[in-house]
Amino acid sequence: MSEKKFDIVRLHHAEVTVTDLDRARHFYCEGLGFIETESDDNHIYLRALEDANHHCLVLTKGEQASLKHIAYRVSADSDLDALDELFTNLGVSKRWVEAGEEKGQGRALRIQDPGGIPVEFFYEMEKADRMLQKYHLQGNVKIKRIDHANCLITNIDDLYAWYSDNLGFRTSEYTVKVDEDEESMWAAWMHRKPSVHDLALISETGPRFHHTGFWMDDAKSILDACDHLASLGYYANIERSPGRHGTSNAFFVYLRDPDGNRMELYTGDYFTNDPDWEPIKWDLADPQRATFWGAMPPKSWVEEAVPVEDIHTGELLPIVQFQKKQKV
Repeated sequence: MSEKKFDIVRLHHAEVTVTDLDRARHFYCEGLGFIETESDDNHIYLRALEDANHHCLVLTKGEQASLKHIAYRVSADSDLDALDELFTNLGVSKRWVEAGEEKGQGRALRIQDPGGIPVEFFYEMEKADRMLQKYHLQGNVKIKRIDHANCLITNIDDLYAWYSDNLGFRTSEYTVKVDEDEESMWAAWMHRKPSVHDLALISETGPRFHHTGFWMDDAKSILDACDHLASLGYYANIERSPGRHGTSNAFFVYLRDPDGNRMELYTGDYFTNDPDWEPIKWDLADPQRATFWGAMPPKSWVEEAVPVEDIHTGELLPIVQFQKKQKV
């Protein structure tokens, strides 16, 4: 691996589409406690309690739920030029996003990664009022920050190597599928910040976007969030009941917004930046992998996800059925 000319800090924000902005505003702001930084006829820009920048989530009016992009922050503006050179050499589809095209954000470089996921890199974003210690203004649900993105792709071997070799992503955990004593990678949890993941890659029909993960303080705060949502009438939006993952060790609950975009409220993972860290291996057949307590996820969580958009046209990318690798 050659020395990198850039530094990717962490996953910073996501942009998803919703069909009704007023309905989405009530769910995300009244239901989940996000702070609205600003809005217009087609967008709502939201931030969480720790955020000192303009947004960590953008809701954009569209015809159905979809992912417009996930975004990573880099350490310097010059990193964007280094990434542009790299992606040119790699033949990656890309475009520049001019400053202000996404409100509050400086120039950015947006790509379609080799798995089809729309990914953005940026450095500059407007500052915003940090609400972390304004306790008198906080509601019952206290989301602190964005944590990770979970993407469904059909080419995990290639994409795992692409993020590792070209962008310097490290691996905390991975899952293998064992077939007649032969192992193949099924999923990988990859990171730039020193926690379990910024990005999860899952072998599935795709490209599709499974969920955005948001960090909570502890398990009690997740349970409180469920009580709050249920009391507002959003009980049916709690898709997968609270539990603990085997992978990541995280305590979780999964929610769906009124259009079907999925999010995970997440806490309790661990530090991963020791120099001798060795990735943890899981077997797909292990009943404690997905839920440490052994409970199976609901069918919708396993089968459903939203499509992703083309970075140039905004059209939804075709979804390809995942095919198991054939023996040679």
